[in-house]
Amino acid sequence: MSTISNRTFEEIQLGDNCIRHHTVCEQDLILFATVSGDRNPVHLDPEFAATTPFKGQIAHGMFTGALISAALAMDLPGPGTIYLGQNLSFRKPVMIGDELTVELKVSAKHESKPVVTLECSVTNQHDKVVASGEATVMAPTEKMTVNAPELPQVTLG
Repeated sequence: MSTISNRTFEEIQLGDNCIRHHTVCEQDLILFATVSGDRNPVHLDPEFAATTPFKGQIAHGMFTGALISAALAMDLPGPGTIYLGQNLSFRKPVMIGDELTVELKVSAKHESKPVVTLECSVTNQHDKVVASGEATVMAPTEKMTVNAPELPQVTLG
């Protein structure tokens, strides 16, 4: 079992950042559709998606948003973080096989509350921005290292 640690509000400095990587696969689209209920064929049906301006299946926009959420929860600030808000613009489609890089950078800290604002950017393997925005979180005030829960094996059928 792996462990994850957080950065507390006191430890976080302006300019702190983290980077996280993910390669998009078809299973990501299927699993996201299953949990979200979004079964738009542009995400799930290769024949339909081929007739769209994208010429292929694209990931759900909020799947990219979920990758930002994972970076907040796992890396910066990490365990104990409470997501308060997000503005996010989707700039380019995310395709199956895209190698995404999520980068978070601390841009502001509230003076009296443990609230942190982070710039969020997601780029693909061609260094093109596919999504960008800003997240606001309540940062943890206590240092912790916890076991990352194991995820169940999921099979599609």
